[in-house]
Amino acid sequence: MSHFVALLRGINVGGKNIIKMVDLRACFDAGGYRDVVTHIQSGNVIFKTASAPGAQLTKHIEDMLMSTFDYKSSVVLHSKTQLRNVITRAPADFGKRPKQYRYDVAFLKKPMSAKTAMKSVSAKPGVDRVHAGSDVLYFSRLISKASQSGLSKLTSQPVYQHMTIRNWNTTTKLLQLMNEMDA
Repeated sequence: MSHFVALLRGINVGGKNIIKMVDLRACFDAGGYRDVVTHIQSGNVIFKTASAPGAQLTKHIEDMLMSTFDYKSSVVLHSKTQLRNVITRAPADFGKRPKQYRYDVAFLKKPMSAKTAMKSVSAKPGVDRVHAGSDVLYFSRLISKASQSGLSKLTSQPVYQHMTIRNWNTTTKLLQLMNEMDA
């Protein structure tokens, strides 16, 4: 059995696609997944499965969510190892000054690549920093100038439909929860 995190896109945002976490856990339990845990309302589901990672597992989860909750689901799936790599391969200073910067990770849905996604990102010098990782983009914004950030324009770009964004605290907490489940 391997650990995975399913990052659901577009649930419990702006009053749309409202899904209670107890119902989400029940859905994954009914789908045959083990040790299901959710974290906050934005659609983070940790689970174990014997299934191989990849497009088939992602499709199974998306189909399960669509049939259970009647919404067009989009899921970015990461194994525990992949999530650990997202965290350990972050830029050297990423997440280190939370009183000055807001840190986010954009998890990209395949086949979107970081190189392609970067073409749609308009970072404002002196405010934003963006780094491409492996299947992710790392965003940081100067809090004192957040209203000037160019990153907010990303939500109006077509590339935005191929990502789901989590803040750095959530990203690191998900790995912590996976580690605690293995302890």
